[in-house]
Amino acid sequence: MRPYALLTAAAIAALTPVSAGAVTLISTFSVGNGPDLSGLSNVGDNRLGGFGSDLSYDAGTGTFWGTTDRGPGGGVLSYTPRMQGFTLDIDAGGRINGFTLTNTVLYHDGANNYNGLNPQLLNGSVADLGRSFDPEGLARLPNGNFLVSDEYGPSVYEFRTDGQFVRAFEVPANLVPHDQKGGVDYVGGAGTIVNGRQDNRGFEGLTVSKDGKTAYAILQDPLVNEGRAPDGAANGVYSRNTRIVEFDVASGKQTKQYVYQLASVDEINAGLTKNQFDADKQGRSIGVSSLQAVGDNKLLVLERDNRGFGVDDPNGKKQVGDKRVYEVDLTNATDVKDVSLAGTNDLPAGVTPVAKSATPFLDIAAALKAAGYPVPEKIEGFSFGPRLADGSYSLIVVTDNDYSVTQSGSGEQFDVCTGGLAGKGGSAEVKLGASCPKGKTLIPTMIYSFKVGADDYVKLTGAVPEPKTWAMMLAGFGVIGAALRRRRKPVFRALV
Repeated sequence: MRPYALLTAAAIAALTPVSAGAVTLISTFSVGNGPDLSGLSNVGDNRLGGFGSDLSYDAGTGTFWGTTDRGPGGGVLSYTPRMQGFTLDIDAGGRINGFTLTNTVLYHDGANNYNGLNPQLLNGSVADLGRSFDPEGLARLPNGNFLVSDEYGPSVYEFRTDGQFVRAFEVPANLVPHDQKGGVDYVGGAGTIVNGRQDNRGFEGLTVSKDGKTAYAILQDPLVNEGRAPDGAANGVYSRNTRIVEFDVASGKQTKQYVYQLASVDEINAGLTKNQFDADKQGRSIGVSSLQAVGDNKLLVLERDNRGFGVDDPNGKKQVGDKRVYEVDLTNATDVKDVSLAGTNDLPAGVTPVAKSATPFLDIAAALKAAGYPVPEKIEGFSFGPRLADGSYSLIVVTDNDYSVTQSGSGEQFDVCTGGLAGKGGSAEVKLGASCPKGKTLIPTMIYSFKVGADDYVKLTGAVPEPKTWAMMLAGFGVIGAALRRRRKPVFRALV
């Protein structure tokens, strides 16, 4: 598949480094909404957008892989979910200077593609998951295949690098959504689902241990029944307690479940001067987006709220409360796969959640604000990238731009156009595929480059390349960067 390059808003690359704890923001880069390499003809089917739902890095080839979700339309419009493979022209200091799309891989099972349509629309039944697919988490296995987590099930699937389905992991029974009569319902929302994962709050993050033997998937928010409303009703939107599920990769069976506690709305509200979160937003508007294994029993967890620059707020007017990465340790956490938290916001006696760092490993929102940049709503994927010339490591963060598409209640799609990355020029909605008004562009996918010091990286992961390997990495890094600069050709101009 022939690669092509996308040159976008390089104006934002001249960024003064901003420290965010142990991590430093180096640069930001925007990727426009041009066609991908799928070969599909409709503008809504081939748009290069939405691929920041999660991120995985293949150090052997220097390729980053991002996954889309179910597509524009919230599960009511047909779309084939896919992976996008790309390389980044990262210089010796960690600054991103270019983006090259190399692969578009459609998820499929034989000749049949998976589809973002919800099970009722695709399969004619709320209980038949079929090939309805809402991918959110992505992790690469030692054999080169990918594990992909899905919100509909919630499910974990293995795919080959060409997108061919291989197998499905076990779905823990307590996570499956059921209605009041005990029937499985993958489509219903609040008031219909009384047990299992909340609607659109399934497995959001996914990662694999360094030895490739263990996978971890995390629910975006608490189970629908694992929380307590002020009137005493069981309701997960009032709870901080979501679940990490541990899987044995070889068998695909779950081994343990752990409680992960989200930041409290009280803590987040303390930093807001307006538009504070109500109590019923605790387990709904605050959630987890991504997960990365970094050492034995250690994970990095990306939390975010549902506010920020995006299709629902193209002018970035609402205050943002939470876009942070925390370090967690599973070592002393209680296995709760057989423990119910139904009807309570508290943990039962004897249940210990995963240990979570008191301060964030990285406060993304704080770093962007300090640099004078708007904070996107859907910061959803992150991954360590190549090692840099000074021995530090790059940490790449990516957004899900929702394809720069919104939709009416009847399912009609509209492109969202904004007057600039800060939304200062106003916004407009136009027919899908139509040109934006003069001075406005579609909302881009944002990619951020951070730098993690060598000592901090070693402390976090406990791993250091041997000197010979390190020298080879630097040499290869230089060659790859030079090659990318030679072959880059602009397709899209600056999005400012």
